[in-house]
Amino acid sequence: MRGFGVTELLGCYARGVFPMAESRDDPRIFLLEPDERGVIPLDRFHIPRSLRRTVRRDVFHVTVNRCFETVLRGCAAPGPGRDDTWINDPIASLYLELHRAGHAHSVEAWRDGALAGGLYGVTLGAAFFGESMFTRQPDASKTALVHLVARLKAGGFTLLDAQFLTAHLERFGAVAVARRRYKTMLSEAVAREADFHALPEGLPGAQLLQSITHTS
Repeated sequence: MRGFGVTELLGCYARGVFPMAESRDDPRIFLLEPDERGVIPLDRFHIPRSLRRTVRRDVFHVTVNRCFETVLRGCAAPGPGRDDTWINDPIASLYLELHRAGHAHSVEAWRDGALAGGLYGVTLGAAFFGESMFTRQPDASKTALVHLVARLKAGGFTLLDAQFLTAHLERFGAVAVARRRYKTMLSEAVAREADFHALPEGLPGAQLLQSITHTS
């Protein structure tokens, strides 16, 4: 996909399309528009009880955009339960370019000074498109997701796109949305303004959980 850069990629997101690769070692990129989209409703985000305890106890220190490329590479690397991933080198280059342009963000979970997990995604208007997450310790990426939702709610976001509905995401309240309905949600979200940096970094877990509850 020669000549495919930030402008073209954001245009894809605006019309409900996103890039993928067959595998990490396949250099080709294709565009995907599923018939159903996985969406996590921000006003009905569910935090399992055990994860709520982990967040409240501040087991992980959570940061934003401290090491985007490291998170991206962590998501691209094989891990427990996944022998391969869809993030190839051309896709990694695209998202690094998006990050430099201020449209791609990472959320990192640290423990004892080491990166324990994280996630990254793309912002456009009041929509956040979750791309991938990885974990090296139990609950690390899940904690990053809780912090992401608090950040999106504080910043006025209206759409958290998870791309595909999985059993894992259903635990957090994710639902499947038909393409036509998703397009309506998407057009309304990208037409709005939102601020990914509205929430201060480093809020205690108890305060963070309270902020999610109060804005639900």
